[in-house]
Amino acid sequence: MYEFIKGTVEFVGPEYIVIENNGIGYQIAAPNPFAYSGKMQTMVTVYTYHYVREDIMALYGFQTREEKMLFTKLLNVSGIGPKGALAILASGEVQQVIAAIENEDEAFLVKFPGVGKKTARQMILDLKGKLESIVPDYFPNLFNADKLPTQAKTDNLALEEAILALRALGYSDKEIKKISPELSKEQLSTDQYIKKALQRLLK
Repeated sequence: MYEFIKGTVEFVGPEYIVIENNGIGYQIAAPNPFAYSGKMQTMVTVYTYHYVREDIMALYGFQTREEKMLFTKLLNVSGIGPKGALAILASGEVQQVIAAIENEDEAFLVKFPGVGKKTARQMILDLKGKLESIVPDYFPNLFNADKLPTQAKTDNLALEEAILALRALGYSDKEIKKISPELSKEQLSTDQYIKKALQRLLK
């Protein structure tokens, strides 16, 4: 229904962003909302997917059309809903996800929240050989730091926001607690904390 929404970033939270366009604020769930922290009050284009079910109607947004295409592919896998698909995209390790599917590496896929052995097998069955064709040159550049300006923060607010975002993606407090000491040693932006945390969680 909506291919994209172009407007200004009015709000960034752990689960969604708000884009204002012509006096209307669109609440859009994103893989890593804090990637937009450095773009507050600036014009952006968010590629959107309008998700409609009997009990829910929501907008999901992505920085590129290719991310959106991958999201829709994941939604077609039995056992993966929007939240699970967002968690996979938020990892920033899409190349590894593609490789895991192509190499039938269930051990890697089950590390994502909500993905058990059955779902991992289904991902391989449904998507193997069908993802690279989306855009072959796209995946190496996903979540390129140069493309995502971030707003550095000087206290632990950034880390607290990152933890909220990880919980929103489905990671448990136990999993988060394991990596928190390492993260707290560094001064990073919220976006950078999230990326680093996801790298550790997927090891």
